[in-house]
Amino acid sequence: MLRDLLGTIWRHTPRALRLWSMRLAHSRFTATAGAVIIDDSGRVLLLKHRFRPGSGWGIPGGFIEAGEQPEEALRRELLEEIDLELDFPRVLLVRSLARPRQIEIIYSGRPRGTPEPQGMEIKEAAWFSPDALPTGLSADQRELISLAMEAWSK
Repeated sequence: MLRDLLGTIWRHTPRALRLWSMRLAHSRFTATAGAVIIDDSGRVLLLKHRFRPGSGWGIPGGFIEAGEQPEEALRRELLEEIDLELDFPRVLLVRSLARPRQIEIIYSGRPRGTPEPQGMEIKEAAWFSPDALPTGLSADQRELISLAMEAWSK
């Protein structure tokens, strides 16, 4: 009975107040979409970001904007950063990261076109053999590449 009463009160609480209380009570996450892009020679595309910590090398991707679907965000980021289209995208992995508080959707796919850095964010785009990845590439990025290579070989 008490639960029903609380439910009735909640349903009749102004929407703005309900949303505000939900935001206070729940964790906030950013959402990103990235891709391990593999060419016909079995090489993986990595970007050297000017603002990424460490070596700067990593898979392409970026933040999902409000109302944007993950694949749509990935395609937008690829065009903005390196003027590249993606063929045959498929979800490789979805995960939640505690630090940073982030939900990450990782795709794998084939490139259509030649990657060319478009703005100041990307310093370089290069293809690497999975056994000759750049020094300083994080263990996490190496693991994503390994997972994608295994999935594409099946």
